Amino acid sequence: MIKVVGVRFKKAGKIYYFDPDKKWIKEEDYVIVETVRGIEFGQVVVGPKMVKDEDIIQPLKKVLRLATQEDIKCNDENKIKQSQAFEICTKKIEEHKLDMKLIDIEYTFDNNKVIFYFTADGRIDFRELVKDLASIFRTRIELRQIGVRDEAKMIGGLGPCGRPMCCSSFLGEFYPVSIKMAKEQKLSLNPAKISGICSRLMCCLNYEHHVYDENIKELPDVGDKVSINGTNKTGIVLDINPLFKSAKVKVQTADGVGEIEEFKSDEMKVIQEGAVKMKHHEEINLAALKDLED
Repeated sequence: MIKVVGVRFKKAGKIYYFDPDKKWIKEEDYVIVETVRGIEFGQVVVGPKMVKDEDIIQPLKKVLRLATQEDIKCNDENKIKQSQAFEICTKKIEEHKLDMKLIDIEYTFDNNKVIFYFTADGRIDFRELVKDLASIFRTRIELRQIGVRDEAKMIGGLGPCGRPMCCSSFLGEFYPVSIKMAKEQKLSLNPAKISGICSRLMCCLNYEHHVYDENIKELPDVGDKVSINGTNKTGIVLDINPLFKSAKVKVQTADGVGEIEEFKSDEMKVIQEGAVKMKHHEEINLAALKDLED
């Protein structure tokens, strides 16, 4: 076991572990650490705790020091310079007539590098732009192309639910989201209803997926023939409801007229698997929906 603290460099950014190095560090403290990008200013969002060795990416770097008032002032000044640099870079992009959209700018704490984040439909030849920016800022310049999810995270806004977007408010990193999750949760497969501001599948589809996944394992498939426990009833499964662990069954009656009843998972037993699985009740354009996934 290793003692670590979790440090975040951006709001809703990924949390990185560092060795507190016997320093008295608590949650919400500002610290100075060394990263692959150089010396960085961050905030402790996870107080000192013990974690397993295999959960750590080696080598584990140490916290250099607690941030001083001078460090905090320097970080605030960097934010002011970032807004100024944004205007300069935007004008240079227009001058070079580049088909790219500037999203954000970030100064490293030690000012050794300025990172420009942008989006574009394809590859951009920005070599001349980099030369111009390097002559203006007199430091290392990095232009980094990002995707639409990262763009939404940096800009922020309100999601379809009316609340601040998850990615910009608390999600440290993105997790895979698929059409299968929406289907299993019985959601409308209308792209407008299951996609977020970024035009990709909403991150919240992943939140309860493990519950639906476990419940589906306990339910028969659509098209299976089942018997109802404690009775002599049998029937064909027409639909399942993973949330309530139930299924609608067309029960076979003596007069041959089937009645549709709903049963819990523990009330049914599969006696014959369906040879042909029934199609989903909605006609969907899989090719179009696939574009919503990453």
